[in-house]
Amino acid sequence: MFDLSRAVDFVNDMLTDLGQQLGLSPEIINLMGMLLAASLIVGFISVLVLAFVYAERKISAHMQNRMGPMRVGWHGILQTLADGLKLLQKEDIMPAAADKWIWWWAPGIAFVSVFGAYVVIPFGRDVVVRDLNIGVVYILAITTFGVIAMLMAGWGSNNKYSLLGGFRSAAQVVSYEVPFILAILSVIMVASSLSTVTIVNAQQGYMLGFIPKWFVFQHFPFGAIGWLVFIIAGTAEVNRTPFDLPEAESELVAGFATEYSGMKYAMFYLAEYAAMYVMAALSTILFLGGWHGPILPGWMWFGLKSLFMIFVLMWFRWTFPRLRVDQLMELSWKFLIPLAFINMIAIGLWVVLADG
Repeated sequence: MFDLSRAVDFVNDMLTDLGQQLGLSPEIINLMGMLLAASLIVGFISVLVLAFVYAERKISAHMQNRMGPMRVGWHGILQTLADGLKLLQKEDIMPAAADKWIWWWAPGIAFVSVFGAYVVIPFGRDVVVRDLNIGVVYILAITTFGVIAMLMAGWGSNNKYSLLGGFRSAAQVVSYEVPFILAILSVIMVASSLSTVTIVNAQQGYMLGFIPKWFVFQHFPFGAIGWLVFIIAGTAEVNRTPFDLPEAESELVAGFATEYSGMKYAMFYLAEYAAMYVMAALSTILFLGGWHGPILPGWMWFGLKSLFMIFVLMWFRWTFPRLRVDQLMELSWKFLIPLAFINMIAIGLWVVLADG
């Protein structure tokens, strides 16, 4: 059976041998490796987003008793590719009164902030670009730039709808980062590490001989409550329905993206779907045992678990209505944050008493 980790090791060894034959310095060889990894990640994200957009159209169609795209390719499988080509050809229009540089850089920052998070995601055993000892903090820090990009887009567009969308995004992300981080802290306390790889390794094995030692099952019911808080807050963090207030096309046209067209417009949604997978992967790493599972290779288990989380997010979108702004804030500050604090304290006491 194909072993992805061996393939990664083979590519690294081949790149090192090639660099040595050409007489390149270790620094240049390392730079070549990073550029290759970056190119592979960009390609991986692009293919993922194409697949997710098509899947969401089909999933929503089945949930609403519709057919979805059918005409372009078999069962409309080429429709998303056609949409991408259309966006590539659309004229890039900038508002005359816009702040040129702020408006221009916002879509790129939105994508790069998500792109950087893939560096520390372990897609399988030994299949990770960099195993940082602060991997979880790195993901939380770099993805925060996404809200800065939304504020830049709103401010730089010189449009009242865009500005309101940018402010909404800041308020929402700041509010939901608190329960999101508290849910993650409960896992960190149990695993005693910030490394994504170490956290996955801490979930190896079984409890009582048959229950997987995933953090969602540990310290029941507190692990499951932490996972629930994480999913709700994570859905808000990536601006997915019912928490897509920053866009809110029904009252804000298209929110922070109102004045964007063509590929700049597409970059925001490329970043959204890429962030959705980061959230699904982080859920898999923190609560669902990462690559651990029977029979199948680790990278396949990781893929199946993360795709299950993607389906849950799509399920949410086509099931729940959008919340009002006041409801969105109340859910975070009056319910999720107190629940996350109580749950974190309970897990902390459990860990301390168990160690004692």
